[in-house]
Order: sequence, then structure tokens, then C-alpha cells
Amino acid sequence: MDQALEGLVPRLEAAQPKCGATAVIAIDGRSGSGKTFLADRLVEACGGQIIRLEDLYGGWDGLDAGVDRAAKVLSSLASGTEPVSVPHFDWQTQQWDEPRVLAPSQLLIIEGCGAGASELAQWTSLLIWVESDSETRKDRAAGRPDWSEFADHWDGWAVQETAHIAASGVESRADFVVSN
Repeated sequence: MDQALEGLVPRLEAAQPKCGATAVIAIDGRSGSGKTFLADRLVEACGGQIIRLEDLYGGWDGLDAGVDRAAKVLSSLASGTEPVSVPHFDWQTQQWDEPRVLAPSQLLIIEGCGAGASELAQWTSLLIWVESDSETRKDRAAGRPDWSEFADHWDGWAVQETAHIAASGVESRADFVVSN
């Protein structure tokens, strides 16, 4: 992952804005592949803000709905210089919480399965695909403190991921692939 960071930082810094004045970096991949880890390291290295798609899904069957919500957020961000409202789903209560306010910035990382959806491509300056084998991904997920809350949803979520990957061609459209 460190080598990937070294290669990505200059690309992020050179990314041209396609979402108003904001360069959007999309980090996509399957659950447990390392998207969140990579996004956090890139923000540490380059600054910027993060939208986590898990905040937009609205539940275990919401990958497509999360992409639709992300498109609305990016469309609003692209159209002006005002802060935009970003939905926030509370996984503990299984209800929508107060939205987060996102001020325009030069760099925005959107991470999560669906970040590379073709519906978001018009605003995406750089698309990163994070890949990892299925055993490693599941082991990582099982090691999370909240694993018991989503273990029963793992297989159903994987079906949504597979459909997203097939429909969007995200792997083949990626500007950068990180093997993790």
C-alpha cells in the first residue's frame, strides 16, 4: 500500500477539477479491499475531504440508491460555490440522521463500493480501483468490531457489488489499480 500511496499522491495533486472547482477522486472496490484505509491515507497526505458512500446507502440493500444520492451531491457541488448537504445514514439506529454540510474544496475523495459508477464519471477526476482476494477481504471484515452487525448481510451485499461492477465496468475504467 505504501508504494501505491507514493504513486497516487502526485496524481491527486495534478488532478484537474471536473466538479466545479473540485477534483473528485473516486475510490471503489469490494468490501474489505482497503478503500477506507487508502482514502484516509490520501487525505493525510494531500488534504481534502471525504464522502463515505456507506453514509449514503440507507441500508443493506442500498448500493444503487447510494450512488443516486452521491450523484445529487456532486451535481450540487459542481453547480456552485455554496456548501452542499450530504445525507448521513445512522447504521446503529437504521435511520437517517442530520445531513453533513460539505463546503466546496479543491479535493474531494468519495470512497465506497459504487464510487466508480458510470453515473458519477462526469464529475470524477481520477478513478482508483482497490482489489484484494475474497479470503483476505472477508478476514478483514470479520476482524472489525462491528462484524456481528453485518455478517448476515455479507453475501447479499456481495451480490450488489457484483452487479455494480458488471454494470459500470469500473475495473476496466480505473485510472489506477491498487492491489492490496
